[in-house]
Amino acid sequence: MSHTILVTGATGTVGSEAVIALANRGLTVRAGVHSLIKGDRLKHLDPDIQLVEVDFHKPETLHVALTGAERVFMITPFTEDQVAISKQFIDAAKQAGVRQIVRLSAAGAESEPGIQLGRWHREIEKYLEQSGIPYTILRPGGFMQNFINYNADSIRHEGKLYAAVGEGKVAYVDVRDIAEVAAAILTNDVEQHNGKAYMLTGPEAIDMQEVAKALGEATGRPVEYVAISEEAARQAMAQAPAWMTDALMELNHISQAGYASQTSPDVQNILGRAPFSIRDFAQANRIDFLPAQ
Repeated sequence: MSHTILVTGATGTVGSEAVIALANRGLTVRAGVHSLIKGDRLKHLDPDIQLVEVDFHKPETLHVALTGAERVFMITPFTEDQVAISKQFIDAAKQAGVRQIVRLSAAGAESEPGIQLGRWHREIEKYLEQSGIPYTILRPGGFMQNFINYNADSIRHEGKLYAAVGEGKVAYVDVRDIAEVAAAILTNDVEQHNGKAYMLTGPEAIDMQEVAKALGEATGRPVEYVAISEEAARQAMAQAPAWMTDALMELNHISQAGYASQTSPDVQNILGRAPFSIRDFAQANRIDFLPAQ
């Protein structure tokens, strides 16, 4: 297969896995990165990966990145103006003649009235739906990899997992599954998944005690879950802009209330296998939670 697939946000948590999943299928992958230097890691993984600058605030970079790209895995940054820049990107993709966009959204984006993050995602979804470009929407639950991004330090150094979600259960998903689903859709006939929205979750909803147990078993070291207050969580994010803190606190609220606990068969149906469990994730990434030797 010779057509080019553009992945935006290619150095991010989901984007980097998607680039790998597509490259492993022998496809021509164009990795859209904010910094070509940061993208060097992808080239080390596969020298055939094309690196291209994608700065959503510089329309000229979008034109260059989209030229000759037939399909796109669209991941946009977590910014206050994400709706505006996403609409601009969709317009540029239409102008470039892109044949398919797979859009990374979020679980619950279709809920009304929803939380702020969901409303932003839904507005982008609607704009894509009305663009005339064949599309598929992916709505994943919380990422298991965020335990690496945000909790690994305290687990390594203190054996503690801090979170402000109480005892709420969440259907966390491994981003490897998100990446494989995106790759499967981007390599199938466009019409097979056109106009569809898929909810991507792990096999079960779990609380933080279960997360801590899985990480402890994988590392051979006890991990204790420490529930923290919203005030403490806000203090920990004191350097973040207010809009970001407020949006993430809303996310914590729905997790604590159990509204993020719904599971979905979509990963199983698309990939023909069960999604990775928290135990699978913990074993695959155990080194990230162990103290440096």
